[in-house]
Amino acid sequence: MTLRIVEIFGPTIQGEGALIGEPTVFIRAGGCDYRCSWCDSLHAVDSEFRHTWKPLSDDQVWDQVTALTGGTPLTISISGGNPAIQDFSGVIARGKSEGYKFACETQGSLAKPWFGDLDTLVLSPKPPSSGETVDWDAFDACVTAGQSAGQTVMKIVIFDDTDYAWAKDAHARYPDMALYLQPGNPEVDPDVPVDPQGLADRLLWLTEKTMGDNWFAPRILPQLHVLIWGNKRGV
Repeated sequence: MTLRIVEIFGPTIQGEGALIGEPTVFIRAGGCDYRCSWCDSLHAVDSEFRHTWKPLSDDQVWDQVTALTGGTPLTISISGGNPAIQDFSGVIARGKSEGYKFACETQGSLAKPWFGDLDTLVLSPKPPSSGETVDWDAFDACVTAGQSAGQTVMKIVIFDDTDYAWAKDAHARYPDMALYLQPGNPEVDPDVPVDPQGLADRLLWLTEKTMGDNWFAPRILPQLHVLIWGNKRGV
């Protein structure tokens, strides 16, 4: 069996969510069951890029990871696309035997047994601005599959008032799950510079909105990697 891999890169820092700032190597998987309107990783989603995805065995993936880390155990983040489409149990088992930690981010549409082997499971349900509709039964199954993970957290990208209200409802479904909110980046073209002040303004809007509502459950964070590298791929 092989995995469809878009890119393996790092070490760099995690740019968002519960592990923001943590030294990390990323494994980006190819393929996704969603087509979000503001997707910032279409090269890992759309079938037109399928010819660029590399079929790699678990051992080949791990050889690339250890070449990047020099054998120093770091956190490995499995992302996509939707990495839950594929079976990363072998890579996780190999890495954990060598002292590495594993995180995975998925929208929560497909549950996999290997979620429970993760140190951090990030479930990122997509709000209305994405154009997708969350299947909460499938999401529940993902929560259940991750019960033995080190931690399971929710991360939601916010673009507008509708997304914000939706995020409140999503949190109400899982009030005991740590929640991370981040303002969305409206410019996802890797060839177009981001607007740092525009991103800061969005962060200020989201901060003032949550504080003004006395909604103190979420942690509000920027997309740190976008502020540093813009939309450049592989960093």
